[in-house]
Amino acid sequence: MDSSPNQIVKEIPRVIQVYKDGRFKKLSGTDTVPAGVDPSSGVQSKDVIISPETNLSARLYLPKTPTKKLPLLIYFHGGGFITQTAASPFYHNFLNLIAAESNVVIVSVDYRTAPEHPVPTCFEDSWESIKWVAGNCPDTWLNDFADLENVFFAGDSAGANIAHHMAIRVGSENPRLSMNLRGTVLLHPYFWGEDRIGFEEEHPWKALIEDMWIFAYPGASGLDDPLINPDKDPKVSDLGCSKVLVCVAEKDVLKDRGWYYKDILGKSGWNGSIEVIEEKGEDHVFFLFSHSADSSCTLRMRICTFINQIDK
Repeated sequence: MDSSPNQIVKEIPRVIQVYKDGRFKKLSGTDTVPAGVDPSSGVQSKDVIISPETNLSARLYLPKTPTKKLPLLIYFHGGGFITQTAASPFYHNFLNLIAAESNVVIVSVDYRTAPEHPVPTCFEDSWESIKWVAGNCPDTWLNDFADLENVFFAGDSAGANIAHHMAIRVGSENPRLSMNLRGTVLLHPYFWGEDRIGFEEEHPWKALIEDMWIFAYPGASGLDDPLINPDKDPKVSDLGCSKVLVCVAEKDVLKDRGWYYKDILGKSGWNGSIEVIEEKGEDHVFFLFSHSADSSCTLRMRICTFINQIDK
């Protein structure tokens, strides 16, 4: 048996390897790109520090030559609570397109990830970011061009989970934030539970989904922890927005959880409106990898419509 410090004692395929001496290697999500001006859209981006004490930061996006205040989208990236950053090329390129096509200012939160910072650190970082935006934020882009009466949360996978919980905190903690959360967009949300639904039991990614959660949150109460299973969360009806858009993909192991989320909100007593849209033939977060595909363009158009439609 290999007893050297380089012995791998834990591996989540395509996510992380942990060595006997405690070191680890993240297997994806470590590439980064700098902020700047996107040549194809003219969208500007820059990185800002939110909390020097924790090194919490965000990447801001500003559409080309705004002449008025625009809707504000606060975005939470995915990565199973373990990988990816706001500077990932996947998210940077995707959010450049969202900023340009939806004509929104974006705050992409660079929350800290496991295992260095286990769950619930990502949730606390995300909440601090929201309070920073809604407080006496010193950033001129946000002060000059972000309409805090027209705010949306969004995220994909683990980030969609975070967006959901941030919306609950807006509604349940009565924080008196100087912002109006109008809606939340959940892209392929990372929810789970002890009891299997749909095709989860047969899906080859089932074990991966469960393993990532327990690894990212060693203190979890299990697969029915309220942070991963909204059906077990007594605060779910406090969702602090009036509308939700959930996007799922036909081949995604998380698809049925996205559909079930609609049932959960329906029986909870929350009195907003929710729409679930399924993209046929696609898998988990397909829109990050192929921006020009018809399905990716359609998804971005739905986000644009959701943000910019006038509520009756």
